[in-house]
Amino acid sequence: MRREPGAPHRVTLLLDGTESSHLDLADPAHLEFEYMQQMLVVLDASRPEGPVRAVHLGAAGCALPRALEARRPDSRQLAVEIDEELARLVREWFDLPRAPRLRIRTGDARAVTEGLADGAWEVVVRDVFDGGAVPRHVRTVEAARQVHRVLTPGGLYLVNLTDHPPLRKARAEVAALRDVFAHVLLVADPAILRGRRYGNLVLAASDAPFPAAPIERELRRLPLPVRLVHGEDLVKLQGTAATELDPPAEDPGAPWSGPDA
Repeated sequence: MRREPGAPHRVTLLLDGTESSHLDLADPAHLEFEYMQQMLVVLDASRPEGPVRAVHLGAAGCALPRALEARRPDSRQLAVEIDEELARLVREWFDLPRAPRLRIRTGDARAVTEGLADGAWEVVVRDVFDGGAVPRHVRTVEAARQVHRVLTPGGLYLVNLTDHPPLRKARAEVAALRDVFAHVLLVADPAILRGRRYGNLVLAASDAPFPAAPIERELRRLPLPVRLVHGEDLVKLQGTAATELDPPAEDPGAPWSGPDA
């Protein structure tokens, strides 16, 4: 854990040397990471004010669950973290909401999702990484179907992923989400979309239409410029990319389809 010089109430959690979470101990509603700010814009434009039932796949420091509780009191949230020791420590270090407002469950994101009840959650957030990359088993079309199953009708799926040019993984995940959900959009730095650098992209998927104009307006208020991609522009971005699939059930050792990790 690293404290910000001159502002010890602002801390960054590092996992294997990579910045994983940033929390302002004096302001639970503050979100430092740009991709979380972008997710919040989509969430606030898509869901009415008030508490939400949200699952967070990949908890780390629980910055987003903490912010949602501050902004939407009395929400019911489940954070899933594969690292049992990390889950224990963040409870110890940070002023996180207590159960039942926020429960932290230890386990694999995909496995926990498959054990959740149908139609029980309004929002699912995926922020799962292993060694700096998103594990393949949470990027497949079958994984997207499991998320769709646990969402309420018109529920919202928010995804954080990272990719290098030419965005093979991002295009494949766009294809997977478009196979499962009626509406999909993408938010990213224009330089990433132009293939100039590596970085984060946010995907959002729902069976309910997105209010694109309000989302775009609020995105313009963020500190850094981003581009909203949806409709035919997203179809063009996907191009000929195919969805990534689980290995056949009868052959768990089979190689994964789709782009290389």
